[in-house]
Order: sequence, then C-alpha cells, then structure tokens
Amino acid sequence: MAKPKKTEAAEAKPEQRQEAKSRGKEPARLRVRFEKEIRPALMKEFELKNPMAVPRLHKVVVNMGLGEATQNAKLLDPASNDLAQITGQKPVVTKAKKSIAAFKVRAGMPIGAMVTLRGDRMYEFLDRLINVALPRVRDFRGVSTKSFDGRGNYTLGLRDQLIFPEIDYSKVDKLKGMNVTIVTTAGSDDQARALLRHMGMPFRA
Repeated sequence: MAKPKKTEAAEAKPEQRQEAKSRGKEPARLRVRFEKEIRPALMKEFELKNPMAVPRLHKVVVNMGLGEATQNAKLLDPASNDLAQITGQKPVVTKAKKSIAAFKVRAGMPIGAMVTLRGDRMYEFLDRLINVALPRVRDFRGVSTKSFDGRGNYTLGLRDQLIFPEIDYSKVDKLKGMNVTIVTTAGSDDQARALLRHMGMPFRA
C-alpha cells in the first residue's frame, strides 16, 4: 500500500507550522517551495555546504510616498487604506526627518505610509506580486536586473496600486506609486538575483 503524500503544511519546518497554526492557516506556498526546491537549488548553484549559508528573504518593505500630504494630511487616509488592503498589515505613517524650505516640508511632517512584512505575510505578498500583480502591468516586459544596491537588496518601483486585485478601481480617487524593497541575507547581488529568479521574479532579458 502506497504511503499517503505529505501536505505542504506537514513538510514545513516546525517554527513555520507554529507560526501558521497561530494564524489559523497553512504556511505560505512560496515559503514551502523555498524550503523544498529553491534552497537545495541555490546550494548546488553556489556550491554551499551549509544550508544556513543559503541566501533567503529577510523582510519586504512597501513604501508609498505622498508629497501632497504636506498640504493636505487627509490624503494619507486613503493611501494607508490601500496599503493595508495590498499587504494585509496596518501601515505606519512616515515623517520627514529634516526641513526642506523649497518643498515647504518641516521636520516631523507626515509624508507617506510604509509597511514592513516578515514571515508568512512577506512570502504571501511576494507570491502575489510576482504571479498576480506584475503580469497586470500594461506592456510588461519584465523588471530591471540593475535595481540591486550592491548588498543583495532589490528595490522595485510600481506606478500605481491598481495592479493589485485587492484594490477596487471604482473607489480609487488618485493613482499612487510605491516602492517595494526586498531585503535578503545574500552576500552579493548575484546571490540575491539568483534567489529572486528561482522565486519567479520576471527579470527583463
């Protein structure tokens, strides 16, 4: 009699199962795929003997800047709501660190909203970004391979929030761009690029 196949939840690590259990759901699909497929592939590609040396995701930061909020603070509310729907987490308001007279900005003024994702939420967001949101970009030809910072982190600019299916087009009063920064443990841009490529990031040819 053949043994029943293990579910993705069963194959996840204990700490992943515990995190998922506390949230009442199975571990993120991309997280399970990283452990089962991507980590072994990266170990082979970079000839790594220690699994802990394999580059992995650390956090994803989604930032929505709103310069107009210096003149009208109410603009932050719809932006924060959009960001919360997209990421599934409540954003924090970002404030100016210093005064810039030319832009009528004073230190401490609210100028945007930001969300920092870790754990399963990070993997779920990246999964949706790669497989659902980016293919909805008009005339999409892939993302740039040059947006790495030299330390294994990647920043992607998005022109508007409508590429995410969570956003109701009829309720959007203004298009808002955002930056998505993917922070990895990679020691080089080459390792980070390989990690994201294995995860399905559609880099431009």
